[in-house]
Amino acid sequence: MLQLVNLSNYKSDMDLIHNRAECLQVFLQCRRLDGIEMMFCQPWDPLIHRQEWIHGVHLKFWPCWLDFWRGNQAELLSQMGSRENIAACYGGLDREAWLEIYRENIRMANRAGAEYLVFHVSHVRSLETFTGHFSAADREVIEGTIEVVNELAGEIPDETALLFENLWWPGLTLQDKKLTALLLESIKHPNVGIMLDTGHLMNTNPDLRTEEEGVDYILHTLERLGEYSRYIRGIHLHQSLSGQYVVSSKKQREHDATMTGVMQHVLKIDEHLPFTTPSVWRILEYVQPDYLVHEFLQLSMDAWTEKVSRQQRALGLGRTFE
Repeated sequence: MLQLVNLSNYKSDMDLIHNRAECLQVFLQCRRLDGIEMMFCQPWDPLIHRQEWIHGVHLKFWPCWLDFWRGNQAELLSQMGSRENIAACYGGLDREAWLEIYRENIRMANRAGAEYLVFHVSHVRSLETFTGHFSAADREVIEGTIEVVNELAGEIPDETALLFENLWWPGLTLQDKKLTALLLESIKHPNVGIMLDTGHLMNTNPDLRTEEEGVDYILHTLERLGEYSRYIRGIHLHQSLSGQYVVSSKKQREHDATMTGVMQHVLKIDEHLPFTTPSVWRILEYVQPDYLVHEFLQLSMDAWTEKVSRQQRALGLGRTFE
């Protein structure tokens, strides 16, 4: 099992490591981490994010994309206001322009030598993040994802694993064994699997109040997947107990559906906090993942180090570091 952390080359993450490979190297060595799961938001600089550190690449994602894929111009104009805004969001006004953004992202991952790619399977409109009244069902999102990914599959080398990540919005929520099977068995790539996101899975149950309850819920969900739980190759490990906030936010009559308002709301749901209970080891014991990604929001180097350290201690992996 490789221990990784998530990182991007977005400006805030570049500032975090002071745009220096040496800074990132010290962090990885101090926590005895094997490398990173990278997200390329701009062209890759191998002098900063060295190839030997990049084991996986999280592909770009659009929370709301199904309306564009279906060509629902009326809905897109309602959401974005103009054709210019639509083109700016998706790289153009047709499917091929959007797919080319994905293809270039995959090519960059190939050049970086990524062992696996992560693909979000979810769709949600801005206002729906608040209300929970969704315009698309899980099956529609999964069927659309199959169409999109099969257009991209030719860019992915056979030896590169394509791992689908669960979320709590419509799509791959891991609540339905048959839909999970439909996704995994319909992709035209010989090396597919699941990237289990523990915090996202906890977000599907607003009744959770403790980390221990979260661990039990995650394991119960995986057991219900039966043989398809064996497709889990990696884990984005973090915890979220935001159920009370989710319930209260749905009762509000007015919502700030601007980009800033939605982002602030999502961050309150998807907390990305470290597990602190030793029982979290039960998840790793059950899954036996190839990749363990300590996935957090990096606001400062000190805070990032503390989150990784706390979770490693909970797992019993931190004792050798102290």
